[in-house]
Amino acid sequence: MPMAHAVGPESVEATMGAGYVWATMLLVWVLSLLPWRVWHAAPDLLLLVITFWSLRDSRHVGMVVAFFFGLTLDVHDVGPLGLQALMFTLTVYGAQAMQRRVLRFNLVQQGIHLLPVFVGAKLVMVLIGAFLVSAWPGWSWLLSALLTAALWPLVSWLLLLPQHRLDDAEGGSA
Repeated sequence: MPMAHAVGPESVEATMGAGYVWATMLLVWVLSLLPWRVWHAAPDLLLLVITFWSLRDSRHVGMVVAFFFGLTLDVHDVGPLGLQALMFTLTVYGAQAMQRRVLRFNLVQQGIHLLPVFVGAKLVMVLIGAFLVSAWPGWSWLLSALLTAALWPLVSWLLLLPQHRLDDAEGGSA
């Protein structure tokens, strides 16, 4: 007689693989090194991808990964060391604190729930940066946080696309 086992959603490893997770993060990291990020209102795509994977696969993508990628951007931007790393870490912490709640909603509602996390982490970064240089950078950072949250549904859908293709293939074979 077969043993009963718990039935639940398959992990990211079982459906897409850890290689896909790391490939998406590295690809977006390389795109983040391009000069379009100089515009202060530019959405932070790397932050979106890291936050997405920290919600979906928190065992492998967490605050250490966020801190590391933020540190690489700090070094690349020749800014205060640790400022973006702090923002990335705070964002992942805030997202993981709401993980159970956020994942119960659809992608648009997830973006709305994560909006205060994106704005709060960016605000901390802006306030520390303004203190260090003794100048207020303006309000374009708020547009950046709003655009980052607005892109959540699109980025999430794109990152989940391989999983949907696997689900479609399994559904057609039955």
